[in-house]
Amino acid sequence: MKIEDSKPLNIKDWSPEDRPREKLLQKGTSALTEAELIAILIGSGTVKASAVELAKKILQLGNNSLNELARLTVKDLMKIKGIGEAKAITIVAALELGRRRKEQDPAEKPKINSSKDAFDLLKGDFMDLPHEEFWVLLLNRANRVINKKRISGGGVSGTVADPKIIFKLALEELASGFIVAHNHPSGNLTASQSDLDLTRKLKESGKLLEIQLLDHLIITNQKYFSFADEGLI
Repeated sequence: MKIEDSKPLNIKDWSPEDRPREKLLQKGTSALTEAELIAILIGSGTVKASAVELAKKILQLGNNSLNELARLTVKDLMKIKGIGEAKAITIVAALELGRRRKEQDPAEKPKINSSKDAFDLLKGDFMDLPHEEFWVLLLNRANRVINKKRISGGGVSGTVADPKIIFKLALEELASGFIVAHNHPSGNLTASQSDLDLTRKLKESGKLLEIQLLDHLIITNQKYFSFADEGLI
């Protein structure tokens, strides 16, 4: 009997151990590929493509990188034939949960000993942003993080950080020191004149309130620039 190769094989026709849901139950989550995990999220395919085949197209849209995939919007995902709004929302929500889990504070507040420690704590908040945001880490006398707060968000080319808001938060939390950070979506790690002016203003104001500015980070996708490391604070 001739096998028709024009019709895709339905997942129900696969061997049980090869079906994503059954495979997860039998072998655990680690046994599944990223495409299979996404296929479970979207649930079903189309007449012409299985859920796994659609999942592979979704990964290709993100250049086979989960980090890049997490930057895509619901509308971006809906460009793939067979991915409607509900499926796209499910994928976006799942990736956001993964990001939040990674950034969830441990029981003991982390201690900041270097600019790298601060970068590691903040990079997840900036990873998928197409616009600028400004954040602050508030620290106690032992340099342990009391709180992490988003101060402002803006456009692609900039955001406004109000020193009054930063010091209001620092006073409310009885912080002894703080680190500020903002991202450059362009990937440029060069500090602008406004970055330098703001850093100087925060440093001088901090002296009056006895709340020390410890560092200012400019963050891109996987790199950062530290004002403290460069002797600019």
